[in-house]
Amino acid sequence: MKNIAGLLQELKYTVIDGKPEGEISELVYDSRKVTKDCMFVCIKGAAYDSHDHTEEIARAGAKVIVAERPVKVPEGVTLVLVEDSRYALSMLSAAYFDHPAQKLKVIGITGTKGKTTTTFMVKGILEHAGYKVGLIGTIETIIGDTHIPSSNTTPESYLVQKYFAQMVEAGCQICVMEVSSQGLMMHRTAGIPFEIGIFTNLAPDHIGPNEHASFEEYAACKGMLFRQCRHGIANVDDEHFDMVLAGHTCDLETIGFSDRADYRASDMELIGRPGYLGVKYHVSGKIDMDVEIDVPGRFSVYNSLVAIAVCEHFKVSQEDLKAALKVVKTKGRIEMIKVSDDFILMIDYAHNAMSLESLLTTLKEYHPKRLVCVFGCGGNRSKLRRYEMGEVSGNLADLTVITSDNPRFEEPQAIIDDIKVGMAKTKGKYVEISDRKEAIRYVIEHGQKGDVIVLAGKGHEDYQEIKGVKYPMDERVLIQEVLKEMAEK
Repeated sequence: MKNIAGLLQELKYTVIDGKPEGEISELVYDSRKVTKDCMFVCIKGAAYDSHDHTEEIARAGAKVIVAERPVKVPEGVTLVLVEDSRYALSMLSAAYFDHPAQKLKVIGITGTKGKTTTTFMVKGILEHAGYKVGLIGTIETIIGDTHIPSSNTTPESYLVQKYFAQMVEAGCQICVMEVSSQGLMMHRTAGIPFEIGIFTNLAPDHIGPNEHASFEEYAACKGMLFRQCRHGIANVDDEHFDMVLAGHTCDLETIGFSDRADYRASDMELIGRPGYLGVKYHVSGKIDMDVEIDVPGRFSVYNSLVAIAVCEHFKVSQEDLKAALKVVKTKGRIEMIKVSDDFILMIDYAHNAMSLESLLTTLKEYHPKRLVCVFGCGGNRSKLRRYEMGEVSGNLADLTVITSDNPRFEEPQAIIDDIKVGMAKTKGKYVEISDRKEAIRYVIEHGQKGDVIVLAGKGHEDYQEIKGVKYPMDERVLIQEVLKEMAEK
């Protein structure tokens, strides 16, 4: 049981009906989960607004209803009005779970690309140095040995605070989390005392219905993190650096290749050998050391610079930094799977034209004999994405294998045909193999010495969605099945 007045303490509110006295059993924001004597927070969603159903919610047992506009409630139910119920939910959740973020050092990472890889990199290094670290992100939430699959990059504020509380209980000292622009805009991270806020980069994305109205709004939402953290670490090379950091209230450190950077990379060298792609460079400024990472590309330098700058705040030794950077991996992000000494096979989550272009451009810099790209596109999504991805792969890959992704309620062949519209604008060679396992078998059987083969689009996902059902499908498992079947021939 929680005291009502205590929960409301940090909010500006007006009591319309009843009195904010006594205790509530639970804090609830989902109308399907109302319990007797709970406090219910009304949220306006894209398709459902619980403000329109307060009488039913009260009849189901709610003792207190928090809303952002006057609503009908039966006699005996307390109605509390707030300016923004999403903000209220965040502050109420923090109080309900006894402000767990104050017992952790919370590191928030925002940016268009690099959030997931950087969170895992930071977590890996800090754990290597002996810290106990929780993680909240696009792939999953990790609390000790517990892995909870994610549906949002930044979960609803109640869940964030619940996870923080579980991390404190599990003995975590640090939480590293991805902070999406949507999460910031919807106040899912309101009230969190971030120890460190990180900006990786910014490019036009997430602009449209139910997302951001404009690029300017998108950038402004990213910038909110830097008025909510003690220390900021930002990529000074990004062309939108000044736009995102405008009005920041934290002290600020910078990373990049620029002479302006506090953590400055130089002498970058791409390393490619049989079965391996990586990069090494020198970092100077606030630290002086040579670095090698087992993840290819220039963007890996940026991600690792961020991790190095973060770890300086936690007094991680250079030996621990170097050792951890050599082994840190992120599931489904340029994840190399050893299948042959002759060619390289990797899995990556690139599932739109921008991310696929960035990935293939990075891999081309290693001058493979052939760059082979296997990908499909999701059903019930934009046809434009299919055309664009077809055109990108046709222009950059030496061979494209067009296959199935999550067809959802569409026919896989119809999606493949759309991808071919984009391919037709290029001179790129392609084959089409609808069954994803067979597409993987094809590229393994036809792999040539010096090839780099990338399976794009699925990444960390371990399912395939067909006509409303999610069937188990993990590319790592498919690869092993193919290798076993080839060995038995």
